[in-house]
Order: sequence, then structure tokens, then C-alpha cells
Amino acid sequence: MENLSGIVAFVQTAEASSFVGASQRMGISASAVGKSVARLEQHLGVRLLQRSTRRISLTDDGERFYDRCRQILDALNEAESMMLQSNAAPRGRLRVSLPTIGYRFLLPIVPEFTERYPEIDLELDFNDRIVDVIEGGFDAAIRSGALPDSQLMAKRLGPFRFVLCASPAYLKQRGMPLTPADLARHACLRFRFPTSGKFQHWAFRGLPEDATAHFPTALTCNNMEALRAAAELGLGIAYMPDFLARDAILGGTLQSVLTDHLADAGQFSVLWPPSRQLSPKLRAFVDFLSEKLFREADAKPATAPRKRR
Repeated sequence: MENLSGIVAFVQTAEASSFVGASQRMGISASAVGKSVARLEQHLGVRLLQRSTRRISLTDDGERFYDRCRQILDALNEAESMMLQSNAAPRGRLRVSLPTIGYRFLLPIVPEFTERYPEIDLELDFNDRIVDVIEGGFDAAIRSGALPDSQLMAKRLGPFRFVLCASPAYLKQRGMPLTPADLARHACLRFRFPTSGKFQHWAFRGLPEDATAHFPTALTCNNMEALRAAAELGLGIAYMPDFLARDAILGGTLQSVLTDHLADAGQFSVLWPPSRQLSPKLRAFVDFLSEKLFREADAKPATAPRKRR
């Protein structure tokens, strides 16, 4: 490392093609730059620069040495930048894309986030269509399900459960399904993905993906909130995330069915554009989500409280 100053002088001279240009970049005299490079050449035992009255150029050895030195200096600059940013207060606008249903799990923790990071201006874009994170100018996106191969960086936030539920009035009229096969005699409320146009798969333990294809569809929605409302109105049985159904189940307007037959298949992740290091505001957001979201993934699904007689 004692030759680091000579390496810096050499790289700056190579890029400026002169000692004068390098001296202006480094804030020292041209003669000091020349002496520093000469000491480096003497130490290595090779000539790195070809000097002439008009300009300075790299020798063959100098070309090879420059490429390696440039990489090393870039890495050092990156390390310095990383440490400076890690000590900087997270601030600025943070644009995040997430599905419409995302407000159910994100908004309850936003007050704590804004209190912890008052200088971050959080901008949330709720959209059920998959946006291009980079082209759309987003800092991050929250998405569910399997992630397609892409250049985006990603971190899993944790799993969640799906539930099948219907209104007590519907179940009183049509009966309680005891096995997945019983759903063939019920009105099924299905969610259709806005992007692909496909129905959401109802995941049951031990059943293939196409096992639910023959279930009668009474209503199709491309919005989960509308699906929940339809179930509460007694239109049929719906399949939805537990965090969407939880308050309705606890309030008694929905009742879960076939709980022991359902497979846990939900997963949310946070994604962001690739970069050498996260900005302080983005790092704060990713770490906060990892700390706060879906911490009760292994808890039992919500059930309505029993009424006292």
C-alpha cells in the first residue's frame, strides 16, 4: 500500500496523457506527479509510460498495469462511497410500486416508518399490473409469487397463507364443504390476474394444479377487494390472502372453510434495480420491510371468536 500514491499518479497521468493534466486533477505540482510515477516504475522494474515532448502514452506493460490499477481504484472508491452512505441519514423521495391489495399489509406499518425516517418522502403506486421498475423510475417494487428471471435484485419478505372463505349466510344456505371435492357443488368466486388473464390457482395439499379447474365459477374478479366484498355479500366461496380476510373473519362477516386442506403458497418479495450498493433510503426501506412484514407467517389462520351463550 506504500505505492498507492504512485499508482494514483500513474492512473491519472495515463488518463490525462500528461503530468500537467494529472497534477490539475490531484492538486499537486506536475514535477511531484512525475517523481511519484518514476518511483513506482523503479519499484516495479518496468517502464509504464512512454514520454515525448508532445504527450505521454502507455507502454505495453503500462497498458496491462493500468487496467488492473483502474479496477482497484474503482473498488476503493466504491468502498469509500459505501461507508459514507452508510453514515448518511436516509432522505429523499422513495417511489415504490406494489399491488393494490398491498395497502392491507403496508399501510399499517407506514406510520412507524415515517416516524423512524422523517426525511424520506414515501410515494406508493398501487397497481395490479406489473410495471417496469427501471423504465417507470421506481426505487423498488413489492410483488407476490414466483419471480421471473430478470436483472432486478430481490429479497424475500416472508410467506403468508391463503384462506377459503364465505359468508355465514351462504354456508347456512348451501352447506359447509368438508373436502375439496365438495366445492364442485358450490359457487366459486375466482380471481383473474390482470396481466396474464389466468385464474388464480387454488392450492390444496396433495392435489394437482388442475384439480380445481372443473369447479363452477359463479363470479370472476380482477380485484381482490371486490372478491372479498362478493364473498361477504353471500355470492359464493372465495380464495384470498389471509391478511385480506382476517378482519372480516374476526368480525364474523366471513367464515373460513377447508383450512386443513389448504397448502401454504403465498410469498411476497421486494425488488429493486441493480446497483453496486443500495442508497441509504432504499436500504432503510428494505431492512424495515424485512423487520416488520409477515413476522407471523407460522401463526394459525384467524378464526372468528366464539359467541357466549
